Amino acid sequence: MPHVDPNLRRELFGWYSPHLGMDMPIVRYGHWGPALLLFPTAGGDFLEAERMGLIQAVAHHLFSGRVQIFGISSINNHAWLNRGLPLHEKARRQVLFSAYVENEVVPHIRGVLQNGSARIGATGASFGAFHAANAFFRRPDLFEVLLAMGGIYDLQPDFLHGFWNDDVYFNNPASYVPNLSEGHAMDLLRHHSRINLVSSRGQWEHPHLTEHFSHQLNQRGIPHNIDIWGHDMPHDWHTWHKQLDHYISERLGY
Repeated sequence: MPHVDPNLRRELFGWYSPHLGMDMPIVRYGHWGPALLLFPTAGGDFLEAERMGLIQAVAHHLFSGRVQIFGISSINNHAWLNRGLPLHEKARRQVLFSAYVENEVVPHIRGVLQNGSARIGATGASFGAFHAANAFFRRPDLFEVLLAMGGIYDLQPDFLHGFWNDDVYFNNPASYVPNLSEGHAMDLLRHHSRINLVSSRGQWEHPHLTEHFSHQLNQRGIPHNIDIWGHDMPHDWHTWHKQLDHYISERLGY
């Protein structure tokens, strides 16, 4: 069984990233429509969502031009999931990944859209939701929509073990979002963005992490939608298929 409909437009790109010092591939699904940048889970790569059926689950939206999806690989296997690296080096590599997204991936997507000022969407599940949220809140001038599914927003409990420096602070949403300064970025977040934090009460899910980050956004007056699905929705691909399909249909404004 093919991972995606053979009639669906699927284009592979890639280049040597000067920020990361490695070849980084990217895939595009769909013919037209606003762009949604998809971050993979944990150590996933740019084709993970295709292999796990997520692209096929939303293919009808891609065919209709409601959205087009761009998938990239994660840095996690070279950073947070690499047990042989010291924490300061993991944090440094996260900084480089953020620079890759902001200075390489977004310009590429804008070029495909033929719109040099387009603000795009960011989405991901599990660890991918962390990266999507980090990209979104770091640069709301680049990102307009966030859909974070079953995410974490604070690396400290499981990955930092008390380590702290500026590289961590500026790439850990639970750290810098409460302290964002007033100005253009905050105006974009409050008045010109669509933020969706989605979780569930199913197996392996931790909705309290989403609820805590929602509380931090409320404290800063940043409007957002928090949506906790039921006990029948585990932290797994079947749930994310349904959530992404629902949100493209109902809430992302596409």
